[in-house]
Amino acid sequence: MDIRTLPDKERGIYNRIRKDNSLRFDSIKINASTIRLLMIGNLEKFLENKNPFVDVSTFPFWVKLWDSAVVLAYVLDSLPDKKSKSLLELGAGLGLPGLAAAKAGFRVTLSDFEDIILDFQRVSCSASALSQVTIKKIDWFNPPELGSFDVLAGAEILFREEFFEPLLQLFTTTLKPQGLIYMAHDARRKSLP
Repeated sequence: MDIRTLPDKERGIYNRIRKDNSLRFDSIKINASTIRLLMIGNLEKFLENKNPFVDVSTFPFWVKLWDSAVVLAYVLDSLPDKKSKSLLELGAGLGLPGLAAAKAGFRVTLSDFEDIILDFQRVSCSASALSQVTIKKIDWFNPPELGSFDVLAGAEILFREEFFEPLLQLFTTTLKPQGLIYMAHDARRKSLP
């Protein structure tokens, strides 16, 4: 992708991130839509000395596009009656499921905890021509007022036991009556029951 086609704000974000990281755009086809996802170009260098089996709390899970996120993107894209519905992606990371849902017609809020993750989401939204997506920083232990959503979604977010209770609380406070929750997790890896 030619980054000169990005709006000034997102191009500035991209250039700031690029100072410390190798970057690339992947074009990912989800049914009839194409998402341009900003990703770390050299994962090995970025993940150097970080081991999720030693310390899961410092491992940057957001930098990888997980298979479960791709599956969730297809599921959300395939849901009926998207045009009038709102969706919150929790722990969105690179944001593929939420971006695919936005392309399909949902009013989407992407969320995560670190500013750099939100910057990746902002650039990917712009590169994918999605100006209507809201991006929010959310601490699950102390969430802001978010309103309520028709659909809550998350991929690979149930990997730490201390997240379980805060997520249940978020489900309770942000899901509309008759709303749906979609969670995706690779069954080959350990997760919460």
